[in-house]
Amino acid sequence: MSHRIALLDDYLGVCGTGGLSYPTAELAIALLLDLARDLPAQQASLRAGRWQSTAGIGLNGKLLGVIGLGTLGSRVARIEQAMDMQVIAWSAHLSAERAREQGARYCTLDELLAQSDFVSIHLVLGESTRALIGARELGLMKRSAYLINTSRGPIVDQAALIEALEAGRLAGAALDVYDQEPLPPEHPILRAPRTLLTPHIGYATRETFEVFYRDALEDIEAYLAGRPIRVL
Repeated sequence: MSHRIALLDDYLGVCGTGGLSYPTAELAIALLLDLARDLPAQQASLRAGRWQSTAGIGLNGKLLGVIGLGTLGSRVARIEQAMDMQVIAWSAHLSAERAREQGARYCTLDELLAQSDFVSIHLVLGESTRALIGARELGLMKRSAYLINTSRGPIVDQAALIEALEAGRLAGAALDVYDQEPLPPEHPILRAPRTLLTPHIGYATRETFEVFYRDALEDIEAYLAGRPIRVL
């Protein structure tokens, strides 16, 4: 017991858990589909006693711009290609060859924003990606385009996004992540028009929580045994 205590006293690391990547990609697809067919408004209209109050748009032949073609972005790209969408992609370290491997066409960020019917963000938040999508970038997008962010809120300048939505310079936006979490009741994004908002549930599936809880228990058992695992 004294040997174990000595080991633990000397241990200053942090143990993590595994996770699943596909749930967030699936949510991005769900949000894109909801935006395309205007499902929130259709449901509200139906509950209010009206019928077929708006007309959505089809995805066949539409252009999807994927910002970040890593594990999540690649999955989103493959799924949408199966729905006959065309895919273009950009990230700071993406090559044209890597994009082709995923069935996408590489382009610059400005080209992606200007051409896409839907833009889906799949980047890690860092100094180079914070406020990557600001007023200038949003201004490049078509008025008929939609923005989906299931990555990290601060990648998009939310004040600029709200302004663009209120001015009608974007068709809509779907967000699962925000610059403040949980969202305070007075946050202006909650009142922004043409938005579909979810409470950071990209990862939140039963399968993901099974991984979290199982790995956390294993971490504790290994720590108590003096042999920490999954050290970050």
